[in-house]
Amino acid sequence: MLRDSFGRVATDLRVSLTDKCNLRCTYCMPPEGLDWLPNPQLLTADEIVRLVSIGVERLGVTEVRYTGGEPLLRRELADVVARTTALTPRPQVSLTTNGIGLARLAGPLAEAGLDRVNISLDTLDPGTFKRLAHRDRHADVIAGLAAADEAGLRPVKVNAVLMRGVNDHEAVPLLRWCLDQGYELRFIEQMPLDAQHGWSREGMVTADEILGMLSASFDLTADDLEERGSAPAERFLVNGGPARVGVIGSVTRPFCGSCDRVRLTADGQVRNCLFATEESDLKTPMRAGASDDELAGRWVAAVARKRAGHGIDDPSFLQP
Repeated sequence: MLRDSFGRVATDLRVSLTDKCNLRCTYCMPPEGLDWLPNPQLLTADEIVRLVSIGVERLGVTEVRYTGGEPLLRRELADVVARTTALTPRPQVSLTTNGIGLARLAGPLAEAGLDRVNISLDTLDPGTFKRLAHRDRHADVIAGLAAADEAGLRPVKVNAVLMRGVNDHEAVPLLRWCLDQGYELRFIEQMPLDAQHGWSREGMVTADEILGMLSASFDLTADDLEERGSAPAERFLVNGGPARVGVIGSVTRPFCGSCDRVRLTADGQVRNCLFATEESDLKTPMRAGASDDELAGRWVAAVARKRAGHGIDDPSFLQP
């Protein structure tokens, strides 16, 4: 098992398929983009499946989430999903995406066995979308959401980050729209993950503020805490249910104590936390001929060193 020194067991594996993205969202990267990893540094599809197989068949991983960058940019995505869902025991397999290209790929991904998707949508206004993402692709995201729903990739979850003075006035309209469409909306506090290091706590729209905005227009009832388990979102029934809205207070309401996630980067590094400043290399020993047992042992040792929390509130916190 992937157990750390605090007794937490990692069963949820997040796998980055690429560092590339076709948007330039201001809370993630500068408008001019970044220097992408050279292709030889990226894990191949076979290497990804091999490491995921080790996680599922030997180390107790029960859920695999493919992410990026933007995972839809990875041409082998449907094949990787199909090979993942064919593992025994079969893990739950999901995808976090910006939705661009999903209108074309939702059907093939569903056929490959993908269970569900999380799609980022921060605004209902195409002009605001263009200012936030530096790309005029709002209609593509809306089409991707509809295609995911039609393909049965449910529940279709929408991730929204509110930014002060930019789109924070859209909390209520976003929720109303998602309720009308049958999507489950989750607001996420802006985290210090932007490559240009422009994040500030003062500028962040907090979970309390989000709930205050929503409560002015909707009756919110906290969902069963036991049902939440290690899920990052605090979920609330909207107007008595059954529809729900989630709020992920990663900064002001951290859930590190129940974290069950571990991450595998696009270049084959084990990363215990989004905010970790250290990684453990699996790619190099794998390419040097390490056995599955050896790789599993390295992975177990890496997770054992996981820290108690992300430490954003600590004066010594360093943005990765």
